[in-house]
Amino acid sequence: MDLTGKLLIAMPEMGDPRFEHSVVFLCSHGDDGAMGLIVNKPAADVRLGDLLKQLEIKPDRPERGRMRVHFGGPVETARGFVLHSSDYDANLHSMQVSDGFSMTATLDILEDIATGQGPERALLALGYAGWGPGQLEAEISMNGWLTADAAPELVFGRPDDGKWEAALKTLGVDPLSLSASAGRA
Repeated sequence: MDLTGKLLIAMPEMGDPRFEHSVVFLCSHGDDGAMGLIVNKPAADVRLGDLLKQLEIKPDRPERGRMRVHFGGPVETARGFVLHSSDYDANLHSMQVSDGFSMTATLDILEDIATGQGPERALLALGYAGWGPGQLEAEISMNGWLTADAAPELVFGRPDDGKWEAALKTLGVDPLSLSASAGRA
């Protein structure tokens, strides 16, 4: 099972408050584990402009610094990742994840966003979510996550506070009908 390019939707009371009501875009998934970015949890009081200032990158227009920064996950929270539309390819390295989605973790994408040369759609995250071999599969089997196809409109076009419910609705699931406990036969 390869879930690269899919969404993980946190089930109620999964046990880890960092992932409560999270929607995670999986950037990679394989025998050696998985890596993803939480796409619906904005970091408190952090904007792209704050990061650009620290990196001494001057945006050509002030509004370019208003992009929200997200909490991508609890691993390496000082490291930045940009999940973006596939129309952009960084000079140094962009990884095509799936149709419509690429990821870049190099400084040049921030410079390009600051000058209007970046991707058409982007989500900036600090940190990532990571799973060791077999760990994600075990969490899915224990009713911790649902999986769904990722659509650019859901990931980039919806307000953060509506992504979890919207992701569930792509599966035909009413959030009010979810139970926090798995049944046993």
